[in-house]
Amino acid sequence: MNVTILVVFDSRHGATAELARQVCRGVESVPEAAALLRRVPGVSSEAERPVVPVPDSGAPWVTLDELRRCDGLLLGSPTRFGNMSAPMKHFIDSTSTLWAEGALSGKPAGVFGGSSSLHGGQESTLLTMMVPLLHHGMLIAGVPYSERALSETRSGGTPYGATHFTPHGQSSSLSEHEKTIARAQGARIASLAVQLKARRGSS
Repeated sequence: MNVTILVVFDSRHGATAELARQVCRGVESVPEAAALLRRVPGVSSEAERPVVPVPDSGAPWVTLDELRRCDGLLLGSPTRFGNMSAPMKHFIDSTSTLWAEGALSGKPAGVFGGSSSLHGGQESTLLTMMVPLLHHGMLIAGVPYSERALSETRSGGTPYGATHFTPHGQSSSLSEHEKTIARAQGARIASLAVQLKARRGSS
């Protein structure tokens, strides 16, 4: 039995992309779990602007079919005024057909992100990202305080999900605590997906 955890992110300067890679490392630390790294296309002020079929570099664009087939989901977005980015919101808004099918119901999910100030809306961003996942019937899991790095971090990291703090004009590299929390979150969602799939298979 194998499970696939879809890790979908938006990133402008690279910090959220690096968080996504650490989340994937956590997923892959769980036996029988594999991470599928994808990103959301950008949006444009031009109505119905076509998206290039393949990005110039980095992870491929996510598809609704990949979302339909995954066993678990992790969404990552930078903070924009205390909320998710426009590309992430646009992608989520495109999932109504999956909602109508109940395609994501009962699957574990989590969220992660970051901001350029410690009080720049990291937690409100994560909480608002959870709302549409609840509408989909997904099972939301955060990072428990049994993960020591959550109490020790002096940068990013919340019980709602992994985060990164990038001060204005400074490097977007992750701290060791931020990496640890991201990997713990990936492992937790993967472990839940394995358990849920095994339970469904035995029922």
